[in-house]
Order: sequence, then C-alpha cells, then structure tokens
Amino acid sequence: MAKRSGKKKVVSREMFAKVAGTDAASQSLSSSFSRDWLWGSILVLGILVTYQPVWYAGFIWDDDAHVTPPGLRSWEGLGRIWFDLDATQQYYPLVHSFFWAEYSLWGDEPLGYHLVNVLLFVLSALLLLKILQQLKVPGAYLATGIFALHPVQVESVAWVSELKNMFSGVFYLGSVLVYLSFDRTRKRPAYVASLILFVLGLLSKSVIATLPAALLLILWWKRGKLSWKQDALPLVPFFIAGISSGLFTSWVEQHVIGAEGDDFNYTLIERTLIAGRDLWFYLGNLVWPTDLIFIYPRWQMRETIWWQYLFPLAALAVAVALGWLSRRWRGPLAGFLFFAVTLFPALGFFNVFPFRYSFVADHFQYLACLGIIVPCAAGMALLSDAVIPKRTWLQQSLCAGLWLILGILSWQRAWAFESEEALWRDTVVKNPNCWLAHDWLGWALYQEGRLAEAITQYQEALALKPNYLDAHINLGLALAQNEQLDEAIAQFRTALAIAPAFAVAHSDLATALAQKGQFAEAIAQYQEALRLNPDFSAAKNNLAVVRAMAQQKAPRK
Repeated sequence: MAKRSGKKKVVSREMFAKVAGTDAASQSLSSSFSRDWLWGSILVLGILVTYQPVWYAGFIWDDDAHVTPPGLRSWEGLGRIWFDLDATQQYYPLVHSFFWAEYSLWGDEPLGYHLVNVLLFVLSALLLLKILQQLKVPGAYLATGIFALHPVQVESVAWVSELKNMFSGVFYLGSVLVYLSFDRTRKRPAYVASLILFVLGLLSKSVIATLPAALLLILWWKRGKLSWKQDALPLVPFFIAGISSGLFTSWVEQHVIGAEGDDFNYTLIERTLIAGRDLWFYLGNLVWPTDLIFIYPRWQMRETIWWQYLFPLAALAVAVALGWLSRRWRGPLAGFLFFAVTLFPALGFFNVFPFRYSFVADHFQYLACLGIIVPCAAGMALLSDAVIPKRTWLQQSLCAGLWLILGILSWQRAWAFESEEALWRDTVVKNPNCWLAHDWLGWALYQEGRLAEAITQYQEALALKPNYLDAHINLGLALAQNEQLDEAIAQFRTALAIAPAFAVAHSDLATALAQKGQFAEAIAQYQEALRLNPDFSAAKNNLAVVRAMAQQKAPRK
C-alpha cells in the first residue's frame, strides 16, 4: 500500500508539473499578448496625437498637381494616368489612381487626404513592429516608436503629395514581412505575394527598388553568410523588377519632367562628393533633428574644394571599421549598409528634379533611416538590460520618455505644414537664400490679395536668381494687379527674353497691353501664344474679348 501510495504521489507530482508548466506558458503568452496590445495602442495613439496639426492643414506647393486635376477625373482620365507619361506630375500610376479615387470621395477637401496619409503611416509602423518582432530584434518597440515619432518623418506624412512615400512604404514593409515568412517556410504563395507587393510598391514610388538588396542584408545579418541557391536566386526577379523600374523612372525624370541642364551637370567625382555629404547630412538630422527645413540650402560642389573629399572618405572609413567589428557583431554594418543602399537613388548619382533646389530633403530618407534607428535602438535595449536589469518599469519609462520628446518635436514641426504661407515663411527664416521659397511665399500672399508683400517676396527671389522665369511672370501679375502696368509689362518682356516660346508669358503680356489700351500689340501677343499652344483656351477667350474691345474703340468712318 505504501509503495502504491508513493507511486501515486510521484504520478500526481508529474501531472502537476505538466499542468503548471502549461499554465505558466499560457500565462506568459497572455501577458505577451496584453503587452503587445498595450504598447501597440500607445504607439498608434501617439502617432495620431503627434499629427493632430495636419487635421487643420491645407494643400501646399505641388499638391494641386497631385490631387486629380479636372482633365483626369473621368474614367478616360484614369486610363491616361496609366498610359500617358505626361498626364501626371510623376509617373507613379498606382498613387495617382488612389488620388483619383480619393477625389471622388472628398473632392478638394484637404482633411481626407491628410488623414489617409496618417493612417497609412500608422499601418507602416505596425508592419515594422511585426517585422522586428519576427526577426527577434532587441528593442523592437523602441525602434518602431523612434521611426514613427521622429521629426524627419513629418515632411512625408504632412505633405499630401508624399502619399507616394506612404503608399510605397506600406508595400515595401508588407513585402519584407511576407518574404521573411517565405524564407522561413519556403511556401510559394508567400513568395508570389511578396513579389506582387514589391511591384505594387514600385508603381507607387520606384525609390523602393533597393528592397532586394535590403533583404540580402537582412538575411546576411541573420545567418552570417549568404547562399546563392537559398538566398540570392529567389531575389533575382526582385532585382530585375527594381532595376527596370529605377532606370525607367530615371529616364522619365530626365526626359519628361526636365531633370537636365546646367543644374545637373556634375562629374562622377562631384556626384560622389555630393553622395558623401548627403550621407552625413541625413545622419546628422537623425541624431539632432532640431533645425529641419522644407528646402535646405543647395551646396556648391566642386572637385577643387579639398575638404569636401572628407565626407565620402569618412563614410568609407566607418564602413571599414564596422566591417572589422562585424566579425563579432554584424548588426551595425548591416544597418549602415541598409542606410546607404536605401538612400542610393537619392544620393546624386541619378538626376531627380528637386536637385534644382537642394541635394537633400527629409522625405528622401523616409525608409532609409531604419538602417540607423533599428541598430541604435537594439543597442540601447541591450545596454539597458546590462545596466538596469530586472527593472522593466524603468526601461519602459525611458522608452516612453524618448517617444514623448520625439513626439513633441514632430508635433511642433507639423504646424509648419498648416498652410502654404506658414511653410514658406518657416523656410525663408531658416534658409533666407532660397529663391524658390521667396517666390512661393509671394504666390501665397498674392492669392490672399496682399500685393505689396507679394511684390517684395518676388523681388527677393529675383535678387537671388535673376533669370528665374516664374518669379518674373509672378511679379508681373502682381504689378499688373497693383495697377503698375509699365513695370508689369517690363517683367513679362524679361520673361520672354528668357523663354521666347513660353505661351503663358505671351498671354500675360497681351493682357497687360490690353489693360493699357494697346490692342494691336495685345492681339499679336495672344496670336503668338495660340501659335505656340493651340489648345490655350484662356488665350482664345481673351483674344476674342480684346478684338471686340478694339473694334469698339476704332474710329467710325
């Protein structure tokens, strides 16, 4: 009896241990699930509160060219978005199709467009969190929060035109997440889904063409080596799609959008100097994001300026040092290479239209910043585990404090995008030599009827860039509106000396001449505008009006 009783006790203990172990695992899973929901909810709420200023924001700069113009709002217009390279500001047909759908929902009301950007950004943050958790990266929540609340992201989220970044970012991160699932299971549906998401992302913004290179870096970081059959070969279709899309976009930028001419005539050495300085500029803005500008000063890059070589040399030195360190820790090198590779399309080796104004922009590092943020966050998480172990509350408090600081900075930055005037005033204060900002601030003031202030801004723009065609035209319009017709006519004639084949300038000159009663020359200028652009409807209407006025003024026989 004693033996049986002892055996029963042993069995009952084993059963208890199994039940207790299962229950502990269940509690651990439940605790992890609750923690994910709690921190995920805090993150989402933090993004929504941070971007509260954009709820009241309007459109800025080129938003009117992205929000579907009247000629594209039909089903025929939707077809043109896909098959006519000249139909839209840039050839990103999936984004412009989404703009087309948005216009049918809320028309010209900015709120809807801004909220879509914010919600897509929330989705990107959640996808990033899932990727980092799947990769078992330390400090996944910290990294995601820094990415989501960092001030350099404000330009991408608060600028309606950067639906391109929001859309392509969701597809990029979605493709990465699904590809990691394929890498783990080798199931074909996951592979096909990842490739489809990548292609959709390319149709939103081709800058994500670097995704397959980024995936190779992630796989190398995970395994310490790469296999041709397992790692490289499956990504060949991704590389083909990405390279093709990138080359096509480069051709469109140069030959359709106009990214060519003196502003882009740089040697390979000069482009390398630009790239080196860009890398350190973006890194500096990530580390100390206190003086962000919509349009940064455009550097003068010349082969003969010796100190500019220090930027690419320093970047190379860092890569070599991280390569040596990778024998023990691969993460820092993988992150730095991810940063450089993802930025590569915007580093100056290819012509992109914004380089007319500046070689850098916050929205260019929208995804690239992950290469710096994720390794740094992982390092901070590991350091906190070493310095303050078993003090989860303190670690979480530090994380929340960093989120709060970044969120406040981003909230403050978001107010700069409240209106056209607010944005350009912020720009001219921080970059007073930006001729483009003075011109667009003048336009914002002109739209409000503040002619004297507008004229001053246009004159500032022309003092900085005397051959700036748009500023001559805009100054002429403001002067004409202010009844300074002789000065206005002089500005339009200067514009035509710069661009004789500019139909708009001929039409504006004709209008000013007609206001002075010089009908014969006005008619000649309207006719020239129509010769250059036969579909210029405003010139047709004005020509008819001026002819009628000329007949009324003509002496009767």
